[in-house]
Amino acid sequence: MNQTVNYPWYKKEDTDAFFALFQNNLANFVIIAVTMLGMGFPASIVFGKVIPGAAVAVMVGNLYYAYMAKRLAQKEGRTDVTALSYGISTPVMFVFLFGVLAPANALTGDPELAWKIAVAAAFLSGLVEALVSVTGNWVRNQIPRAAMLGALAGVAITFIAGEMLFNTFSIPVVGLVSLIIIIVGVVGKMAMPFKIPTSLFAVLIGTILAFSLGYQSPEKISEGLANVGFYPILPTLAAFDGMSYLFGALIGLLAVIIPITLYNAIETMNNVDAMAAAGDSYDVRECQAVDGVGTMLGALFGGLFPTTVYIATVGSKQMGAGRGYSILNAIVFGLAAMTGLIAAFSAIIPLAAVAPILVFVGMSMVTTAFSANETKYFPAVGIAMLPYFANYVMTRFNKSAGEVVEGISAGIVPLGQGAMFTAIILGAITVCIIDKKFGKASIFSLVGAFLSFVGFMHAPKLAFNAAPDFSVAYLLTSIFLVYCAYQHANSTVKGADTVAVGQRVAS
Repeated sequence: MNQTVNYPWYKKEDTDAFFALFQNNLANFVIIAVTMLGMGFPASIVFGKVIPGAAVAVMVGNLYYAYMAKRLAQKEGRTDVTALSYGISTPVMFVFLFGVLAPANALTGDPELAWKIAVAAAFLSGLVEALVSVTGNWVRNQIPRAAMLGALAGVAITFIAGEMLFNTFSIPVVGLVSLIIIIVGVVGKMAMPFKIPTSLFAVLIGTILAFSLGYQSPEKISEGLANVGFYPILPTLAAFDGMSYLFGALIGLLAVIIPITLYNAIETMNNVDAMAAAGDSYDVRECQAVDGVGTMLGALFGGLFPTTVYIATVGSKQMGAGRGYSILNAIVFGLAAMTGLIAAFSAIIPLAAVAPILVFVGMSMVTTAFSANETKYFPAVGIAMLPYFANYVMTRFNKSAGEVVEGISAGIVPLGQGAMFTAIILGAITVCIIDKKFGKASIFSLVGAFLSFVGFMHAPKLAFNAAPDFSVAYLLTSIFLVYCAYQHANSTVKGADTVAVGQRVAS
């Protein structure tokens, strides 16, 4: 039953959350711009089409999630509801840059055609995720929370907290100072001078230190300002132009698009579940549909990157944010994309000054993964985190130092391939074993065998019999778990019979 509550459009806690979400999206936008320019794409496509299109997706999603937060606040009669954080999925972004856009550019030799193909891929990805949303809640109810949150914590501790901690200490006089400011303000709950929001104060101090000590060159500002101008947000038919190539000469790209889209849907599901554990329960099906539709709308305006609910939402919840930070993020990114300020922002603010915010967000997610589960499920959370350590090593070092990675262990690369699926399967099996639900554990193992067979896990691409050793391993594990289920059922029956006999004797 809906209740009338005074749910504010904006409150002071939204400011910290805004800067956390803003810099997360900003970092992605900067990476996109720098990478595409480096690939040879003209600035007219990068700043005139891709960035505005991506901004459309970000704006639509953020505004809708602010609406969802208002709706939840009214439904539950609460004013402490936090809107879901939303933006471009970072792991998926890299896949689209180097697994879709780069191959398309290399094969066609035409940057504009390659852009159209990538836009078509993004539109298709959004459509698939919107369709997957129909089963979102069912899947969420079948997969144990410890498995989902553990997989998410694996991403958080490697690619978010870990990677950002490296960047924090790349310039310690900037990063370490900013990190301690974040810890004092957010964890220690101490007010900053002049009541400046903690995240903003950390970024300001870090940026001032970087320029004062010569770590940030004034020339970077000139380079960024050179791209400032007016870039109108205009619709395009590029997605439909590129679709004929995507289902023609470049149909092989579907082997990249389909699994990474399923990954993105699961990422959204995990992040929504993490928010439910923190106190705000949203409909995962609606969220997956929003992500899919947001991606498609972005593609219709030239964007080529799928979007998702961010794990940063939990950090925003702990900051006490409402819906204002989401609304402000939509407005700022719309303006930044249309004026070319993305390049200017990226030049002025050093990464070491903003990285500490993501360190906090990542560690908040790890904390939530454990605190939201009973102690007995901690082993499941732990094992679900581990595949992402392999994924991190594989992603960062395998291409440039493949022999070194192979020398450490032959299991690193296959464990890292499809890490999200592997993490959830291992975590789910462990939860079921802890609960003595061996039959259900056997089913999860069979799912692992199937995913390995078709290449979603432990394989570099989709194919039949893609990872035979792993398929057999999961199959044998499933058989063993069926045996365990039989043994447990027998022991339960015998135990019940023994109690019944004892009761008859006593009577």
